[in-house]
Amino acid sequence: MTKEKKEQNRYHAGIDIGSTTAKIAVCDNNGKIIFTRYRRHQTETVRTVSDILKEALHELGDVPIELTVTGSAGMGAAEIFSVPFVQEVVASASFIKKAYPDVRTFIEVGGEDSKIIFFDDHFRPDIRMNGSCAGGTGAFIDQMAVLLNVPVNEFNNLASNASRIYSIASRCGVFAKTDVQALMSRGVSRENIAASVFHSVSIQV
Repeated sequence: MTKEKKEQNRYHAGIDIGSTTAKIAVCDNNGKIIFTRYRRHQTETVRTVSDILKEALHELGDVPIELTVTGSAGMGAAEIFSVPFVQEVVASASFIKKAYPDVRTFIEVGGEDSKIIFFDDHFRPDIRMNGSCAGGTGAFIDQMAVLLNVPVNEFNNLASNASRIYSIASRCGVFAKTDVQALMSRGVSRENIAASVFHSVSIQV
């Protein structure tokens, strides 16, 4: 492929490396997403990102890509790969302003933290974040799935068959485990417990 042709096929990609997962989206010149991956990195962020980029190379070929990294664990990877880094809240606010200008509230529930951005009528952001804690986050769901001995990727299907919601303290993973264990000892179905876990996270947010 000639240099001119490669420049015409330049793609844009973003990699988000959070506390538990790595995500990538590659877009063509028209903004159409042509490659995505979502993967748990098990704290091996550099190896996980390297594997994902190898998969992208295999599917898309050797084409120029403008790459930016974001996420709570992304700064180190950005330094290793010598690519630009953007803080994830800044990136989210910029995208919302460009793509969804009518939105006034943005909520992200991550692996170990949550973020809420309130936009005023002039689209000035008011950002709120909690500290790194499992309470009310993705890690909280992971912990409850382990307690129920259910793979986390099956947790949603389990909850879809629930018939009742029970109260679970989602502010703290330790207290939540006590509540879940009490429900299990009472013979409450795993379906109802799974749905109650999701409900408790939404209440916490």
